[in-house]
Amino acid sequence: MRARHLRRLWALPGTLLGVCGRPATAAQSVFGPWNYWWQAHLLDCLVDAYVRAPEPHRRLRVSRFVNGVRRRNGKGWLNDYYDDMAWLALALQRAEQSVGVRRPGAVNGLARALHGGWSAESGGGIWWRKRDKYDEDFKNTPTNGPAAILFARLRDLRAYDTARWLEDRLVDPTTGVVWDGLHVSHTGGIREIETVRYTYCQGVYLGACLELAAWGDDGEATRWAERAERTIDAVAAHLTVPVGAAAASASSASTAAAPAVSEAPTVPAVPGAATAALASPDSPHVLRGQGGGDGGLFAGILARYLAQAALSLPEFGPGFARAAALASDLVFGSAQAAWDHRLADAGASAEGPIFGPDWSTPAEQPRRHVAERDLSVQIGAWMLLEAASLLARSS
Repeated sequence: MRARHLRRLWALPGTLLGVCGRPATAAQSVFGPWNYWWQAHLLDCLVDAYVRAPEPHRRLRVSRFVNGVRRRNGKGWLNDYYDDMAWLALALQRAEQSVGVRRPGAVNGLARALHGGWSAESGGGIWWRKRDKYDEDFKNTPTNGPAAILFARLRDLRAYDTARWLEDRLVDPTTGVVWDGLHVSHTGGIREIETVRYTYCQGVYLGACLELAAWGDDGEATRWAERAERTIDAVAAHLTVPVGAAAASASSASTAAAPAVSEAPTVPAVPGAATAALASPDSPHVLRGQGGGDGGLFAGILARYLAQAALSLPEFGPGFARAAALASDLVFGSAQAAWDHRLADAGASAEGPIFGPDWSTPAEQPRRHVAERDLSVQIGAWMLLEAASLLARSS
């Protein structure tokens, strides 16, 4: 991943960014497509790598990457899309707290911008993108979820308003699945609800519930933990797929370790976790893929917060042990499936394994119109493997 996608921005010293495709188009090779929020998640993965193995060169890589983001964005840290800004704020906050890479004012400036995206229409919530520029009528989970996580980590009470708005308007009362978003009518009410089921939406709402349960400022910590539990159950029931029939043969053909240049961790060996989830070809414990492009990040985001749920939910009492174990199984089962179905790079370049957008089926060789060439797809797999590694280290 690192060898395949990380490059200096415009050959500028002291910078790094992720090339959005490999093989890259002419525009991608000079960072023409910006993909701001992909880069935010790549920064998060670089922070994960440092936390896992805190070596000086990894800290330097985080610092250079932050420099690259700032230079490429060209207008401070801000963006027209509120979801993008929430993700960058979360990554910058982790870079400061976990790695010591500080950019004073960046996180607070992004948080202020998110506050500015809140409005009273539809009972509250943050717009998807700047309304005055796009005549926006859409408020969605992919914006309000990470914003609630950020606000909670900043101990900003707007976190509760944002998460309650999601609970009241975008959680299916029958299944517990978190819907995508809603369109606001000209009178300020709800015109239409987008009920499509994305792994992304489950992940960010789960993360918000976990943060608010841990904070406990509203006296309803257990209630937020119960909402996290409900979301995990909804994921298992509605957003998983069986492992492809080729899983067994793929596993036996994929025993070689990843090349040393791969930045992401290998699948950790945890007895009784991933192996149990993959014991049957009908196992449901693999998170559903949602294609390339932006969709390549969706399941990885969910895996990140499932791992956090597996670690934090037991703190709220023995009644949450089942949901924590299920969250762990979803991460380990998905990680094992992704690893078993990776495309090993045995060439002279030794750039590491390539992962597909659907972890339950074998990855393809990256080429034009194939999702495996997208940076997002590889970041999604990296997030998944980091989530599994975190659980393994914590067991």
